[in-house]
Amino acid sequence: MDFPDTLIPARDAIREGRISSRQLTRHVLDRIESLNGRLNAFNSVWADRAMQVAAQVDEGRIGGPLAGVPIAIKDNLCTAFGTTTCSSKMLRQFRSPYDATVVRKLESAGAVIVGKTNLDEFAMGSSTENSAFGPTLNPWDPARVPGGSSGGSAAALAAGMCCGAVGSDTGGSIRQPAALCGVVGLKPTYGRVSRYGLVAYASSLDQIGPFGWTVADAALLLGVMAGHDPKDSTSVSEPVPDYVADLDRPVEGLRIGLPREYQLAGGIDARVKSAVDAAVGRYQQLGAEVVEVSLPHTEYGIAAYYVIAPCEASSNLARYDGVHFGHRTSERVRDIIELFSRSRAEGFGAEVQRRIMIGTYALSSGYYDAYYLRALKVRALIRRDFDEAFKRCDVILCPTSPTPAFRVGEKTGDPLQMYLVDVFTVTCNIAALPGISIPCGFTDDPRPLPIGLQLIGPTFSEQKLLRIARMYEAATDWHCRRPAEPVGA
Repeated sequence: MDFPDTLIPARDAIREGRISSRQLTRHVLDRIESLNGRLNAFNSVWADRAMQVAAQVDEGRIGGPLAGVPIAIKDNLCTAFGTTTCSSKMLRQFRSPYDATVVRKLESAGAVIVGKTNLDEFAMGSSTENSAFGPTLNPWDPARVPGGSSGGSAAALAAGMCCGAVGSDTGGSIRQPAALCGVVGLKPTYGRVSRYGLVAYASSLDQIGPFGWTVADAALLLGVMAGHDPKDSTSVSEPVPDYVADLDRPVEGLRIGLPREYQLAGGIDARVKSAVDAAVGRYQQLGAEVVEVSLPHTEYGIAAYYVIAPCEASSNLARYDGVHFGHRTSERVRDIIELFSRSRAEGFGAEVQRRIMIGTYALSSGYYDAYYLRALKVRALIRRDFDEAFKRCDVILCPTSPTPAFRVGEKTGDPLQMYLVDVFTVTCNIAALPGISIPCGFTDDPRPLPIGLQLIGPTFSEQKLLRIARMYEAATDWHCRRPAEPVGA
């Protein structure tokens, strides 16, 4: 039996009785059993629970817009079932007493959650190599990374181990792995989706969003997850439109902004530049007007991000002290200070420790004004740049990642090179804007690697942003390609 791997066709097949949710869920679980040992996309799988939910869908006891469809969620979203580890030794055994709002909404919509996916520890990374449970590999070429920090979600979807997935994005952690794995990834406007139950990395930057094979799949997932939540003081009371409705209606008079600074940026792989240039040409064929815009403070984006995010991480991760919850050292200690230091040294990996130290230093007496306060001023300037640019265009277009998927271990020895992978994505979070990555090409390697195109829109413009993305998707077939041999040789 042929099973659909995209979300909406899978849902419709279940609704129409062509397949059952139990059949599809069993198929997905079999793929996880077959492939996860090689790709390491999942930290935990709940086969029995998933089959029970699927049975309830088939019996008509559970319905909704996602009824019966297998979904994977990132392992930094709290669930009352199973562990929530954030891919860290610190939380290896942590069991949340409650569900994240997003998890509750997905299950209320009938989704069958099959498991939790691997990530860079506490979402700190761009390759999913920082996980305490080992790296996730890219289904297109297992010698390469899937991106990060939501690499497990992107890889699980690309390998057919779910029909849709959920991640979080602090500086590109949905869009970059979507680009490297050849799927669609959407980072909503800050406040569009509740963060209640998301284990915080950088609270003013984090946002939860969907992965799908198509723009429509991502739109449907966003519609389920979005909306005001009184449990999250940062969620915005903004009406949630039907993101799927009118998705195929092209945007009339579309103006696409090409940032001068991105065009002049060095370090862009020639294959990425060629694919993005071709995408611009395709939009022009579809009637779009291309205009040059300027984002003059872009060059300070990485520096500002890697001050703001570590500062917030330093504060958020202070709670993991070996006393209240989380890993506690088994070594004999002399006093409470040694208990704290040993527990944190054992529980946190190298990258998390590095960012905590950066953040603690930048927030320390005598340095706050020089680093954190200055970064916040740059943040305001970056947001102002986007506001000015959107007076001239509907959407900003650029690469998602400066390179296709790089080799496992290629950048782990040089943190700065790893940080520069986020050069096109961090400013979207800094300015609290929505951004989407869609496939726009492949390399000509023996194992072709996906290339992603990023579109950034004004705040709460997701409906229009999705329509613009769909215009390109409908005119191309990049989203139809699948990894030929997910496990590779």
